[in-house]
Amino acid sequence: MRILSIVVLFCVGCAGAPQVKPVLPQPVDGTAITLDTGSAGRVAMFASGPESPTDARPLLLIHSVNAAGSAYEVRPLYEHAKATRPVYALDLPGFGLSERSDRVYTPRLMTDAVLAAVAEIRHRHQGLAVDALALSLSSEFLARAAFEQPDAFARLALVSPTGFSGRKQRHGAPGSTRGQAWLYSTLSWSVWDDGIYGLLTRPGTIRYFLERTWGSKSIDEGLWAYDVITTQQDGAKFAPLHFVSANLFAADINTLYDGLKMPVWMSHGVRGDFVDYRGKAWYADRPNWAFSQFPTGALPHFEVPREFFAAFDRFLAGEQP
Repeated sequence: MRILSIVVLFCVGCAGAPQVKPVLPQPVDGTAITLDTGSAGRVAMFASGPESPTDARPLLLIHSVNAAGSAYEVRPLYEHAKATRPVYALDLPGFGLSERSDRVYTPRLMTDAVLAAVAEIRHRHQGLAVDALALSLSSEFLARAAFEQPDAFARLALVSPTGFSGRKQRHGAPGSTRGQAWLYSTLSWSVWDDGIYGLLTRPGTIRYFLERTWGSKSIDEGLWAYDVITTQQDGAKFAPLHFVSANLFAADINTLYDGLKMPVWMSHGVRGDFVDYRGKAWYADRPNWAFSQFPTGALPHFEVPREFFAAFDRFLAGEQP
């Protein structure tokens, strides 16, 4: 019924002219928190947890970056964790219910948002270090945040992270990116940038890319429905255009991964577009790194939740995943 209601909300705007943009609901339940981060703008975060007080470490969940990113991508993890610990899900700048203004989106901007969220969470929990999980490219933002403020983080989980493909490590200048200025200038040309983003975010195109992420047609229909709505919001194109232009990919990512001293769990699937993780061999002999592989696409917590949650919970408890 939830999926149907989301799709109906979207299709109301499809039937007649002029179209009315559908209202974007919260991606997860719980308390909505608005952070005025300064450098990263207005950022939305959502909180839940057990009814009884607990001294369990808080958990921060961070979605991936794509044309339709939102905290809905961590929804299964959020629902699982809230029974036993405080859990927070972040909408990154330019996505979901966070500010989507026309500005330059960089790893620095995204990292500042993560650090602001962590500061707020620690303030709410007597200064406890947080556990954190990030999906795909957002693993780079989480790694940078933990590299810069290691005492703020207890354990890191990186799901289908970038920076592990191919044979070449990236140790560029601190803060440098793989962005192509000419590509962004071309894609953001006002004559046709709406057209490009419009093509990328048609409902059928969103389904196509989710199927490539899954490596299967058996995608999560709730995520697809939410993606359709979130891509129709004002300002939705700005951050994805920087993503497509590689402006959000760090050229110094392996320097950041190398510098992580806290326990790190890296996991990934074996289907779909995101299967080249040869680079994990660079970290295989590091005692603080652990690895898991699942018979899934890039979002294993949707496909094999029981197995993924069991491994994740073992990692958070200090055991082998």
